[in-house]
Parts: sequence; structure tokens; C-alpha cells
Amino acid sequence: MKHFFSAITALVLLCSCNPSTEPAAAPEEDNKPYIVFVTGDEEYRSEESMPMLARLAERELGVRTKVLFALDSAGYVNPNVTDNIPGLEALDSADMMVCFLRWRNLPDDQAKHILNFAESGKPMVGFRTSTHAFMYKDDSLRQHLNNDWPTAVFGQQWITHHGHFEDGHDPLTKVELIPRTKSPILNGVSGFPAYSWLYHVDGGKWTINPNTKHLLTGTSLRSNHQDGGRLDQFPLSNPVAWTNDYKGAPVFFTTLGHPYDWKNANMRKLALNGIAWALGRADKIPANGYNAKVVGTYLPNNSGFGEKFKTGRKPEAF
Repeated sequence: MKHFFSAITALVLLCSCNPSTEPAAAPEEDNKPYIVFVTGDEEYRSEESMPMLARLAERELGVRTKVLFALDSAGYVNPNVTDNIPGLEALDSADMMVCFLRWRNLPDDQAKHILNFAESGKPMVGFRTSTHAFMYKDDSLRQHLNNDWPTAVFGQQWITHHGHFEDGHDPLTKVELIPRTKSPILNGVSGFPAYSWLYHVDGGKWTINPNTKHLLTGTSLRSNHQDGGRLDQFPLSNPVAWTNDYKGAPVFFTTLGHPYDWKNANMRKLALNGIAWALGRADKIPANGYNAKVVGTYLPNNSGFGEKFKTGRKPEAF
């Protein structure tokens, strides 16, 4: 019997040293780039589109991801809560930050992680309403975050758009490649009809950050500025995707991002290519772009304010 237990002990020790056991794979996992997606917008269902994009990035780019959400006091995802995105300390160890934010007034102990990351020189990606990621009213110490910060980091602040017009019913912007513009971010990307109404970012009294390099242009298919005769200030065509350099950090940004835009493979491919470019993988982007086939399903609610988001869900549901 003594010899039997000695043999069993030896076998256990041998198995625990086997390099093919599961724990040995952990260092390889840790070596994958770590991307933190920060969501929080009341209108465009980023709580649905960003988890979908994160799953695609994991499959296509071989990265690790974490998606953060605006939560209410009970821990449910509620994008109408503008002052709480738990878990932002994950940015302290992240290799990339992806933002889809709208007019957040986060407390200092949360906002500092976003601001510190932006100053780190690490790559960033932003979508649509991140041109107005923050809104601190009557707060002189933080009001620079409302306009100056997104202009410097992402390329432009909030100005205006060309109008909703039966949101989600028909596309409102014609997206096209800019002639003679070459970038691996555009690999496999074709022009497409977008449900996002066009944001004004350049023209009239406004000038987009001169560091930006434009990739795609959008033309409004219907504009509330036409009736007012203000097209000299807000022209029907404007950039909708570009790159930026913020203190040496590569930044990809697009003003597109309506929940139905993401149903189009060109939108998903653009985002994947943009993430890869910002990660320093421009030369690895396939000639036809990354495979943009959705992992699982993507059936988002339409955009809109109030309780048009999927209520009663905790982060793991997304």
C-alpha cells in the first residue's frame, strides 16, 4: 500500500509539471494587446455595438478586450446614467482605448483614467458622439473637456448635424471614399449608405484639427440646413472618418456609428482596419480588409433617447 501511494504521488507531480497543462497558456494570453472599450451614450446604442465590435476584434486581431458600461445603482446597464462607468481603472493597464461616449459628467476618480490614458501616448479609437464625450456645466475647472479636449484628441468637437428625419427608417448620409486617398484602413472598404445623419466638422466658421488626415467623406441626403439657407456655413459634404495624432498617439475616428450603420459590413471592416492601424499593424491589414462577419447575432435597438435601450440587463448580457 505504501508503494501504491508513492506511485500516485509521483504521477501527480509529473502531471503538474507537464508543459501542456492549461495554466501554461496564461502568459501567451497576457501577451495579447489589451483593448478597453468605454461606452456611455444615451442615443446610439453603443452598449450593443461595442460588445459586437469587441468580439470581432478578438477573433480577427487576436486581442483581449473589456467593455465598460454606464451602470445604475443596481448594476444594470443604463446609458442615461451620465456620471458612472465602473471599472475604468482597467485603462491603466490597457494597450488601447476605444471610446463611444456622449456628454458624460464622470466624477474625478473615474474620469482621470480616461484623461490619463489620452496622455499616455497609446493608441485610441473614437466613434460618433465622442466629439462630445464630456459635459461639465458651470464647472470652470473642467469645461475644457467639453470642447477643447475632443478637438485635440479626436479631431473635432460637437458643432451641429444635418437632422434626424425618421431616424432608422432610411439612410441619411452617402459615404464615399475620397478620390486618390490611400490608406490600409480603407482596404476592402466601399462607399455605403449610412443611417447616421451627417455631423458638421469642417467648413464655414469651423476648421477640423489640422493634424487630421481624411479617409471618407459623407454627403447628407436630407438636411435641415437647406431650408434655412445655411449651406454656406454647413455644407452638405463633410469628412466622416480620419486619423489624428495626439502627442504622438495614433488615433482613428469616425462620426458614423448609428446602431444600424453597424449592420453594414463596410462599417465593421472600417472599424476593424482602424483599430489595427492604430495598434501599429497597418502592414498586416489584408488587402480586402478583415473578415467582418458578425460573431453570433447583432440585432440592436434603434437609436433614440429615453428608454429605447434594452432595459433590465447587466453587463454580462451584452
